[in-house]
Amino acid sequence: MAENFELSESDLLPERMLETLGLDSLSVIEFMFVLEDEFKIKLSDERVEIKTIQDIVDLIDKLVAEQHPSEPKH
Repeated sequence: MAENFELSESDLLPERMLETLGLDSLSVIEFMFVLEDEFKIKLSDERVEIKTIQDIVDLIDKLVAEQHPSEPKH
């Protein structure tokens, strides 16, 4: 995330609101596609509210667990 949005790693706290980092909804959607490729997961068509960094982590952990149950979490 730091690399994709040129952010300082110290700014990437779990409770940090994405909008306070200057990320709009389009930026978040594009980043989620990057994560799909990185973790080899498929995002559902179901709309999920993502407001914080922790929301992204939780969603990715959930999808990895569902779609790759035999692999360890990242």
